[in-house]
Amino acid sequence: MYDHALYRSTSAELIRRAEAEREVRLVRLARRAERRAGRGDPGGRVSRGRGRLAGFVRAALRP
Repeated sequence: MYDHALYRSTSAELIRRAEAEREVRLVRLARRAERRAGRGDPGGRVSRGRGRLAGFVRAALRP
């Protein structure tokens, strides 16, 4: 009986932590969206295709 109660308590605590972390993440995303909207920034990734080999691949594909 004690093991089951401990399991339920631990599970409930993990669920509470996950919900709290999700709330924090949503607040951060909302604040970031507000900042971007204020600056006129469309959001999203800053750049695309800038991996370690992107320049090499781009140069190799040029005619």
